[in-house]
Amino acid sequence: MPYVNIQVTREGVTPAQKAELIKRSTDMLVEVLGKNPATTFVVIEEVEMENWGVGGLPVADYRKSLKG
Repeated sequence: MPYVNIQVTREGVTPAQKAELIKRSTDMLVEVLGKNPATTFVVIEEVEMENWGVGGLPVADYRKSLKG
């Protein structure tokens, strides 16, 4: 009974994009591990930007640093 947890920043991920993430994650587990899609669970969590960090910085500051 696989469980997949996908976390993304809360920046307008559409319902269609979420459905695609769920489908492809499930398909991958079916193809690679032979898992039953009926017992494969996928959860998508949206995280506020201020609660996400990359490279020792809040994600907004990290993105600004990439623009240079």
